[in-house]
Amino acid sequence: MYLTCGLILEEGFPIETLDVIIKSMQETAEQAGIKVVCGDTKVVERGSADQIFINTAGVGVIPKGVEIHSTSACLGDKIIVSGYMGDHGATIMQSRAELAISADIDSDCQVLNHLVEKMLSVSNNIHSLRDATRGGVATVLNEIAIDSNVFISIQEDTLPIRVPTRGVCEILGLDPLYLANEGTLVCVVKAEDADLVLKAMKQTKEGENSCIIGEVADGPEGVVALNTLFGGNKIIDKLIGDQLPRIC
Repeated sequence: MYLTCGLILEEGFPIETLDVIIKSMQETAEQAGIKVVCGDTKVVERGSADQIFINTAGVGVIPKGVEIHSTSACLGDKIIVSGYMGDHGATIMQSRAELAISADIDSDCQVLNHLVEKMLSVSNNIHSLRDATRGGVATVLNEIAIDSNVFISIQEDTLPIRVPTRGVCEILGLDPLYLANEGTLVCVVKAEDADLVLKAMKQTKEGENSCIIGEVADGPEGVVALNTLFGGNKIIDKLIGDQLPRIC
């Protein structure tokens, strides 16, 4: 519904660059159907900030009857991701490090509220729902497993990871499961509704690459495990520290 925006600018930050950023914010707000209702701008002396910091706060309304919590995952539920994993983190890392790698990767930044509305229109059995930002899909799944006291099993051969993203991760020693995403969500859906929700997601531009990557299964509570391509099981722990410096 509404968003506030605060800017901290380093002295000398190019006005042309600021214009591009503000225009992008305006276009994205219009796509999401929200209004930026107030803001504040501070300019600090050169060297006191790294070019620009943007801080936002949003106010929205949860639709009546919607009960989605990180504590609601149940045995048998399916795990769905709405698109490719790790693109944003890989893009930022490649840009910051100025790597001499020819990798066709773009950030997955996009609006997700219309996708969520589509999902809610076909099912009342979406138990958990999270955007896979800082810490990536692995961190989100761990938090859901811990909060719901369940065991989550995911399949390596179903993980939607682009070849260029995987290549950058292999070169830098990163795990795409832990890379930040800015336009990908993770949802836990009752098994009976999983195909219905998945079909609805695929009908949208934001969710056209959605897929089921695992399920809530029998196993030790609060644990996430990856069934590898070689048939073994690997524990996916919560991220300790940061693979990348904070990017959002």
